[in-house]
Amino acid sequence: MNYTTEQRDNIVILELKDTTVESSVSADLKAKILILAQPDIDALIINLSSVEAIDSSGLGALLLANRQLQEHSIPVILVGVREFVRSLMSMTRIDEVFEFYDTLEEALDTFKDEE
Repeated sequence: MNYTTEQRDNIVILELKDTTVESSVSADLKAKILILAQPDIDALIINLSSVEAIDSSGLGALLLANRQLQEHSIPVILVGVREFVRSLMSMTRIDEVFEFYDTLEEALDTFKDEE
């Protein structure tokens, strides 16, 4: 899995660099999410702007992030989701559990408004 992580204030940003997120990538993604999705963060932003396709195991990894943080009321935010990936999320109705923004800056701006 090719990715970068960064932290801005108390917001963790995971950017996936792979164009396809499927079973060979999703196991590593799940492991990384378990490390990053801790109850002491304010949000987990997952940048999917490079991802052109995702399968059910990749969607499952995203749902794992939501499950990890949901009980602490910490949002999982997806940014840069391409139309094909978004349509898969819509068909499976998992798009209802995430917040979506077109860019990382837009997502980060929502936290500036709360301060």
